[in-house]
Order: sequence, then structure tokens, then C-alpha cells
Amino acid sequence: MPKKIPMRMCVGCREMKPKKELLRVVRSPDGEVSIDPGGKKSGRGAYVCHQEACLTRAIRQRQLDRALEVSIGPELTRQLTEALNSLPKPEPAHG
Repeated sequence: MPKKIPMRMCVGCREMKPKKELLRVVRSPDGEVSIDPGGKKSGRGAYVCHQEACLTRAIRQRQLDRALEVSIGPELTRQLTEALNSLPKPEPAHG
């Protein structure tokens, strides 16, 4: 029996994708927002594709604000964009 692949929705493009192909943005219990490459940090998470366009759209349409229940300002936008661009691009899963 094939292993069930956890699916998550990108808050930017609203597409369901395997969790491993998405990037988790997390708001920790103390209110700090950061990118969670391992997907294990505690706190409220939202998922975006590994594309700057999706992150930008999620921020511009305030989807990330709603998902994390926090206001994302210009400084945080810059940090998230830089963090996204510094991560290695994941290989698309072939199946």
C-alpha cells in the first residue's frame, strides 16, 4: 500500500501540493515570524510554494497575514523573500 503523502495548500496560488514541496512560514508562540525549512518549529504555520511570485502574492493579498494571524510589514516581507531565495530549490517529485 503506498504511503499517504501529506498535502498542503499554498497560500499564494491556492494549489494543493505535497507538503515536502512547500515552504513553511511559521509564527512562533512569542509572535516571531520566520521560515521553517524543516517544518518542525512550534507555532502557527502557513505554506507557500518555493517561488517568489507565490510568496509575494500571499503577502500582497494578505493571505499570509490571515493564515498566521499577524501583520506582515515591509521589513518582514524582505526577510522572508531573502530567506526564500537563499534556500536550495527542491527537486520536483517524480512518481
